[in-house]
Amino acid sequence: MAIRIFETDPDAKPKGTFSDDTVGRFHSGRSVNGIPEALAEWKVTTGDPEVAAAISHLMGGQPNETDSTSENFIEVQTDAKRVKVVLSGPDAISSDMKLWNGNVLIHHCDGVEFLSPDQDRGKACGCPSLMEDRKAAAKSKRGPAPSISVLMRLAEDYDLGLFRFQTGSWKLAEVLHEIGNALDKVDGEALVELSIELVEYTTKKGRDVSYYKPVVKVLKSWNDAIAEPSKSL
Repeated sequence: MAIRIFETDPDAKPKGTFSDDTVGRFHSGRSVNGIPEALAEWKVTTGDPEVAAAISHLMGGQPNETDSTSENFIEVQTDAKRVKVVLSGPDAISSDMKLWNGNVLIHHCDGVEFLSPDQDRGKACGCPSLMEDRKAAAKSKRGPAPSISVLMRLAEDYDLGLFRFQTGSWKLAEVLHEIGNALDKVDGEALVELSIELVEYTTKKGRDVSYYKPVVKVLKSWNDAIAEPSKSL
């Protein structure tokens, strides 16, 4: 029988090397002097030097130990805009809407109903109906933004372990239903391309716009992929 001393004081529980059973995280952006900045290539962070070395070998870049107090204090700014990964299925992607005040979660919903706290769960959250209004509220810190999590393995080094990609991308949120439908059609694990794409266009008023967005593209069944050893993943 296991001891249960942390049930009454969960904050006292020590953090393990990988508290959420992942060996590292993928990032499509970073913070520079407190200002968010999109990246053109993937950045991967980990707390394991062997994982960092494997990422460097597969995706380019050099491991760099940072001053971060996070468990993932080693970062690799890779040369890769896209990478093949393996998702276990639709459940590998989770999403909700969150608004933070510092480290305090002050609004948590699915866009229609509250998900927490427990006493409010299931009640109407009051978020705007229109996407444009949702984005405006989030931008002004008056409403929640997407919180999307993708759990995955590297196709070229499956046994290296699970990685997590966390993003607040509205563009990805808008197509999550399409990705879920594609994953539903795959029997078992799916081979997926995870990429950072540059979007450029000119508005009707003549303003040039450019930004980077994360893209998740379902390719095929993982079983089918590994059954074709003569073809590159």
